[in-house]
Amino acid sequence: MLVVDDELAMREVLSVCLTRAGHQVAAAKSGADALRMLSDEGPGFDVVITDLTMPGVPGMEVLRHACALPHPPPQVIMVTAYATTDTAVEAMKIGAYDYLIKPFKIDEIQLLVQRALERRHLSTENRRLREQLKGVHTLDRMVGRSEAMQKVFELVRRVAGTRTNVLIRGESGTGKELVARALHNLSDRAEGPFVPVNCGAIPEQLMESELFGHVKGSFTGAAGDRPGMFEIAEGGTLFLDEVGELDPATQVKLLRVLQERTIRPVGGNEEVPVNCRVVAATNRDLEAAVESGEFRQDLYFRLDVVRIVLPPLRRRTEDISPLIERFFERFNREMQRGLEGVSPEALNWLDAYDYPGNVRELENLIERAVALESSSVLTADHFPERSLRVADVGQRPSEFPDEGLDLDARLADLERELILAALHKSGGVRKRAAGLLKISFRSLRYRLQKLGIEVGRSGEM
Repeated sequence: MLVVDDELAMREVLSVCLTRAGHQVAAAKSGADALRMLSDEGPGFDVVITDLTMPGVPGMEVLRHACALPHPPPQVIMVTAYATTDTAVEAMKIGAYDYLIKPFKIDEIQLLVQRALERRHLSTENRRLREQLKGVHTLDRMVGRSEAMQKVFELVRRVAGTRTNVLIRGESGTGKELVARALHNLSDRAEGPFVPVNCGAIPEQLMESELFGHVKGSFTGAAGDRPGMFEIAEGGTLFLDEVGELDPATQVKLLRVLQERTIRPVGGNEEVPVNCRVVAATNRDLEAAVESGEFRQDLYFRLDVVRIVLPPLRRRTEDISPLIERFFERFNREMQRGLEGVSPEALNWLDAYDYPGNVRELENLIERAVALESSSVLTADHFPERSLRVADVGQRPSEFPDEGLDLDARLADLERELILAALHKSGGVRKRAAGLLKISFRSLRYRLQKLGIEVGRSGEM
C-alpha cells in the first residue's frame, strides 16, 4: 500500500504500524511523488492512504489519479485534520473508500485498511467471475477468449516462475512485449526491474556498450563508467526485442553472457556477474536466418529453450470483440468523450478488417476513431478503406486430397510465388523486395538461391 503525507512524522507512524500489521508499505512525501509512483506501480498498490491538504498536488488530485487507474484501482482512504461536509462528500463522489479525521487511533486505521483490502479483493474476484461468464480470459494486460490465446496464457503461467530463457515469436503488433511483461509480473522477479531493449533500433557500433556498459575512457565520449542493460536489469528481466537484428559480433558476446552469466564492460578488464532473466522476441524467421548464416545457431538454441508463438489477429477472430470493448472503454474514459457505445456498422467493419498490423493496429484504429467521432456513438466514418481477411481470399482446398500432399513442395511454391510478386512490385530491386516481405536482404538472397530464382542486375528475372 501507499502512504502519502507531507509530514515526516505521520508517514513514519503509518508506515511502522501498518508494516507491523503485516502489510508492505511504500511512502510518498508529496502529492507529486504519489502521482509518479501510482503511474509506475499503480496496479501494485491495493490501498492508498493520502493526506488531503498538501502543498503542490493536493490529496484530491491523488484520489482522482488513483481512481482512474486500470481496474481494479486501489482503495483510497483520505486523512485530514480539517474535515468539512463538502470535502467529505466530494471525496466519496470521486471514489474514496472512506474519510479519516486526525487525530485517529492506530487500531482504527488498521481496521479501516483491512476492510478496504477486503473490498478490493471482492472487486477483483467479481471482475474475474464476470470475465469467465463472458468467456473472456485475461493475463496481465492481455485479452483473449480464443483457444490459441488460452494456450499462450497457460504456457506463460507454466514458465513464468522458472529462470528458463524464452523466445517469443509473432508478427509485428501481436503483443510480444505484453507477453514478456506478463512473464516478468508473474515471476518471483516481479519486484525487480523489467528492462526492454529494441535491438533493431540501436546502431551496431553502440549495441555492445548499450548491453554490457563501458568504463571511463574506453572510447571517445566515454566520460565516466556507465552500466549496461544487463546490470540495470539485475534481479529482474531483460527483454531483447527484435533479437534477430543483432549483428554477428554482438551475437557472439551475448552467447557468452548466456553461458557464463557474466559480462565484461567495453574497455573493462574484469568480469561482472549478472543475475537477470533473458526473454527475447522476434518477428523474423530465425530458422531461415540460421540457414543463411545471419544468426548463430548456438545462440538460437540458447534463446529458444521455451518458445511462445503469438498468432496473428486474423487467425483468432474470436478475440476481436473483447479487444474492441477493452480499447473503446479505455480511450472513451481517457479522452472523456462520453460516447455511448460502438455502432453495429462500426462493429461489422472492425469484424471484417484484415489487421495486417494485428492488435496494435486495432488499438490505433479505435483510438483515432474515438478522438475524431462527433456523434454520440462510435461509427465507421473514420476507419480506412476495408480490406478482406487473408483467410477469406487465400487459396484453400475444399477437401484434403485422399492421396495426401507434399507440404514442403506446396510451401516452396507459395514462397516462390510471394517472392516473385514482391520482386515484380519492387521493379526487381531486391532490397525493396526484402522490405516488402519484412525480411533482411541476406535472407532474401538465401531464399533466391534456395529456390533457384535468378535476378539480373537490372532486375530481369
